[in-house]
Amino acid sequence: MSKNVRVRFAPSPTGPLHIGGVRTALFNYLFAKKHGGTFVLRIEDTDQNRYVEGAEDYIVEALNWCGIPFDEGPNKEATFGPYRQSERKHLYKQYADQLIQKGKAYYAFDTAEQLDAHRKDHDAKGKTFIYNWHNREKGRLVNSLVLSKEETQAKLNAGEDYVIRFKSPQDETLALTDIIRGDISIDTNVLDDKVLFKSDGMPTYHLANIVDDHLMEITHVIRGEEWLPSLALHYQLYDAFGWEAPEFAHLPLILKPTGKGKLSKRDGDKLGFPVFPLEWKDPKTEDVSLGYKEEGYFPEAVVNFLAFLGWNPGTEQELFSLEELISEFDLSKVNKAGARFDPDKTKWFNHHYMQQQLDLDLAEAFKEKHNELSEIDVNFVALVVGLIKERATFINDFWELSHFFFVSPSKYDEKAFKKAIKDDTVSVLREVKAIVTRIEEFTVNNLQAQIKGWITTNDIGFGKVMMPLRLALVGALQGPDVFEIMFMIGKSETVTRIESLIASI
Repeated sequence: MSKNVRVRFAPSPTGPLHIGGVRTALFNYLFAKKHGGTFVLRIEDTDQNRYVEGAEDYIVEALNWCGIPFDEGPNKEATFGPYRQSERKHLYKQYADQLIQKGKAYYAFDTAEQLDAHRKDHDAKGKTFIYNWHNREKGRLVNSLVLSKEETQAKLNAGEDYVIRFKSPQDETLALTDIIRGDISIDTNVLDDKVLFKSDGMPTYHLANIVDDHLMEITHVIRGEEWLPSLALHYQLYDAFGWEAPEFAHLPLILKPTGKGKLSKRDGDKLGFPVFPLEWKDPKTEDVSLGYKEEGYFPEAVVNFLAFLGWNPGTEQELFSLEELISEFDLSKVNKAGARFDPDKTKWFNHHYMQQQLDLDLAEAFKEKHNELSEIDVNFVALVVGLIKERATFINDFWELSHFFFVSPSKYDEKAFKKAIKDDTVSVLREVKAIVTRIEEFTVNNLQAQIKGWITTNDIGFGKVMMPLRLALVGALQGPDVFEIMFMIGKSETVTRIESLIASI
């Protein structure tokens, strides 16, 4: 790729960042890094009515947690700043004026009431009201195309409210190209004259977006499918200004687990999985929404499963490090069809990344979550983690899988008790206790050799011995290797637990 690649992620600070937004940021990041380019964060906060306190900080924190930080953006100023649209609003009026001077845009003074009346009139006739070539110059609408220059200027001088609309062409066919969707043909007669600028001095998304992308020298616009209907206008705006348009790529929707409809927060609430990268507390309602971080997901797992929502490397490989994703990522391998979100698959990814973590790191995180472990050496906890993490998906699973390493059973699982305890169990356990007591070098190998040797010599069924022994140690018929448990808790504790079960029979 010959030109210096520059991409941007441009969220609005109106609340927490949905994982669909994180996926968009990720694909931009991967594309930039693949081509040695620059990943820009631009905060599109021109709609101050929807601005939510703390949302911008949340966006930055989420990107950093995922390990996909931006190169330029708020507080990482570079040549193309500022990176908040609210701090750039002085720029946009001159560009709106340029379009008017070129005859590509016009002033419209229609009030909300007048436009509503036109819509109702059209509805009554079974038609749809569209503000465009069809009616903009017929006198029923109030704009600078039907008013004289003097009348238009008089309205502006009087301070009347206005908008500047783009003058979409009539009877033309736009030939557009999207990297993911291919060639697209649009009949301009079906397009409305979008509002670009308002008399309060604020641009709409469309104008600010195009101007900023041009001034920031964005080469590729990689964004969600929901912006596909805006593609025709954006292409026309570039053409109207005489600017070279960036290349566009519209990512597929992330669908509900059922595969029908766009994934929403409500789906996550209903089925009990997060749709936000980090926990979010609504500043107005104080409602708390689940976050992948707080639910125990590793950022590497989140990035990996998000990459597969719409992209496919074309191989059987599913586990990718960030470096591998950068190497393999290609927009030509992004699908057009929506990507179904699978909560179970996200857990599968997290389980695999769990196995790659250092036991000591996991042990430290485990200790932070449980006061019962505060006095226990972290190296011992790490040994326990190494024995049980294969059966865990989250660190939150550790206590259930390992509590018996730290605390003696206070009761026994009722079903397990009935299954394990037979008429001769007491005598069997007493013999096992004697063997354990006699072993001087208390190792896993010695325990295994002595107890299994005794079982084999006396032709006793393994289940007859091992089930009650496990019950004594764990309180249930679960857990890792029995001899590993015995070694970890030590001889004295092993004997005590066997005695406790004997006493309860």
